Parts: sequence; C-alpha cells; structure tokens
Amino acid sequence: MQTLHVLRRKPASPLAFLFPVALALSLTICAVFYQPTSNLSASIHVQGHRAAAAQLRLPTRCHAGSQNDMDVSRRQAMAGGAATPLSLGMLNGVLSTGIVATPPASASLLTAQQPVSDARELLRDALPIKNKPIRKIQKEIFTKITEAVRVPNVKLSEVQDAVSSSQKVLAKEKSAILKDVIGEAAKQDAKQTLASIEARLNEFQTIIDNKDKQEIPIKQQEVLRLVEKVENDMVGEFPFKIPQEYTSKPLLMGRASLEMKVTCKSSTTSTGGGMKIVLDGFNAPVTCGNFVDLIQRKFYDGMAIQRADGFVVQSGDPGQKKTGFIDPSTNEIRTVPLEIMVQGDKTPLYGSTMDDMGRVKELPMLPFNAFGTLAMARSEFEENSASSQFFFLLKESELTPSGTNVLDGRYSVFGYITEGKELLKEMKQGDTIEYIKVLSGSENLKNGYEPSKQIPESSETVA
Repeated sequence: MQTLHVLRRKPASPLAFLFPVALALSLTICAVFYQPTSNLSASIHVQGHRAAAAQLRLPTRCHAGSQNDMDVSRRQAMAGGAATPLSLGMLNGVLSTGIVATPPASASLLTAQQPVSDARELLRDALPIKNKPIRKIQKEIFTKITEAVRVPNVKLSEVQDAVSSSQKVLAKEKSAILKDVIGEAAKQDAKQTLASIEARLNEFQTIIDNKDKQEIPIKQQEVLRLVEKVENDMVGEFPFKIPQEYTSKPLLMGRASLEMKVTCKSSTTSTGGGMKIVLDGFNAPVTCGNFVDLIQRKFYDGMAIQRADGFVVQSGDPGQKKTGFIDPSTNEIRTVPLEIMVQGDKTPLYGSTMDDMGRVKELPMLPFNAFGTLAMARSEFEENSASSQFFFLLKESELTPSGTNVLDGRYSVFGYITEGKELLKEMKQGDTIEYIKVLSGSENLKNGYEPSKQIPESSETVA
C-alpha cells in the first residue's frame, strides 16, 4: 500500500517569512502588469522527474501507525502554507514552492480558473469523436449553463443564450450530426434522439420564461444525457492500435460500467451502499482491461478498504506480501504499464510520465478533476509496476488544484464514479468491498478471464 509521505517542517528563522511575502508581492505585481488576461495559480511543484511519485507510494505492506503521522504532517504543511499566497508542498521530504501558469484552454476546462469536475462531462469530452455540431451543443448546454447557475443569482440571460445557440445548431446542422453516426439502425435511433433534444430545448425555453431556476440543472442533465447518447453512436472502430508488447494482456476495447458495493462498519451515518463507475478503455485500454479481468475473477470481492485518509480511498492489496495479483499462468505478479493519453495525441504514452517526456504544459484526456477519480497505484520509482491496487481521489483543492496538480500525467486514470460518489466520504479503513461487478461492456474485454469457460474443480463421486 502506498502512503502520502510528508515531513514536518523544521523551525524557521525569525526572518524566514520575509522571503515568501516579498516573492508573493513581486509575483502579484508581475501578474497585474504583465499578464492582465490570465491569472497565475500557485501549485505544488515537485523537483525532478520522479519525485512526484512519492505522492502515492507502494510499500510491500501497510505500515501501522503511519496514518496518524501522515495526517498531522499534512495539517502542519497546510497551516504553514496558509500564511502566504503560495501553496507550500512537502513531498518526498522536499519542501518547495512553484508557480505554474494557468493551463491552456481545452475540452476538460470549464474556464481557466474552474476546470470541469463533472465526471460525466469528462467522459463525454474523452470520447474519440470529432463532430463539431454535437460538441457545440454539448459545450453550450454544459459550460454556459453550469457557469450561469454557479453564481448566487442564476444568470438567466446566459441560460437563454446557451439554449438559443443550441437550437440554432440543431436546426442548421442536423444532417452534419447524423453523418457521423455509425450504422443505419443507429442513425434512425439518433434521429429520434435529436428530436428529443429539440423537445427538451423547447421545454428549457418555458423554464426560462417562467424563471424557474430550480428546474434549470434538472433539464440541463436531461439534454446532456441525450447528447451523450448521440455521441456514443458516433464511436466506430477502436481508435488506435495497441502496442505489440501489450496485445496479449487483458484489454478493454471500449467502455464498461461497473457497480461497486461497500459495507461501512465504522461510519455513524451510513451502513454502506453502491457506486456506479465508468471505465474508459478508449483512453486506457490496458489499465481498464487489467481491472475488468480482476473483477471477473472476483479478486476484489470481500477485500477490505485499506486506506481512507481524506485524501484517497484505496484497496487492492491482497496481503501476504504479494502487493498485487499473482497470474496463475506465470506464478508472478502481473503488472500493467503507466498509461496516459495526452490531449491531441492519437495513442497513449506508455511507461513514461508526462514530466519525463517534457510535456508538463499539456493535459491528459482523463485528468484528476473529479471527486472520485479512479486511478492505479504503483511503486515510487517504477512507472510500470501497477498491478491490482487502485485508489479514488478525494479531491482537495489545496493539494490537487485542477490542471496544475502533482498527479496528472504521473498515474494512470482509467475511470470515474458517475453515481454514488458521496459514499466515499463515509468509507473507513477496514470497511468491506462486498463486490465489484460489470453491468455493461464486458463484451469489450479481450484476452480476459471468462468465468463461463473455467473448468470446475473435480470432486469425488460417491457410489
């Protein structure tokens, strides 16, 4: 199990506070006079290509007693950083401050200051499609309306603008949308879906006219679900060729929906419940394939939650000094490579972090933006050492500001919780994963475990 290692700060010189204050003041002046159109955002900066891997480390076993030390150290680090405009990060024993410019605009950014944190929108953005009209409608309905309802008084004019713009696109570009839908049956289905979108947009207009602000987010989600349905019908063949060295591994050549049920033993407010998860094999086929294969083997059923510290919820360590899944065909731990799809690329990066490749200013297709982002844990200095341990990130803006955090491009994100993410807040170490099961998408698994084809163990026949 990996742990987040931070060190207590050493007593500072009485004059030590002057440097960060002076630095912050100078940066503020520079931002005002030289960058009037963008804000400089402070983030944790980890020196060296691999030092950031200490954020989530994979020792052979859990270390008893380390949890409290870690929590105290983190609180001290956060308290120390609160006195200045700069965030102070202590990772792997290195105390450093870093300024990272606002990331470039992209499909996963709502605005430069407020990246998209909605799991379903991140998954829509990550679909391998290029149809501009349907993307236009998606962004109008999600981005503009989300911004409009974010403020205390809903900006009805912005909502109106989003709805009107979407109606115009739908009226003028319907044929261009249908052109990219794959298959005649899907085209007929898409025609009906577009008609439903048109009807919902008309209903949206009534909501705006009545100034019914409570109904706006509800109708927004109805429209987006229909848009997503059309976008899914545009996905054709798998978008890239898997590298030869990974073709024999379990692969998820598409997406899969999962249900994860957890029993909470220590929570005072919940006995447990279920979560729905979507795995994105379009952007992480090897990682997703490995995970679905383990689910089919019931590897996680009955396993304990092994870490729940307010930063991550983690499990997947089988114990007995194994630290990962032992492949019965080799009697060795099966591992998967670090797998990062960078926005604009046609194939994922394998075996190297984005830092290692000098691509720190770019963004991954599956970022750590959403509460409950699902990723694989790995050892500190081995990018290709992930096996069975996984974690859900409990997003904290102080440690992981969206678009400038120390996790993006260093850990393989492969899915998001789409329903029931609130359960993560209730989970404690020692709670039980009752099961994880595949709800849909199992047909996308290649080279995976198939329970129906397994030969049952022989038993003695009684005469």
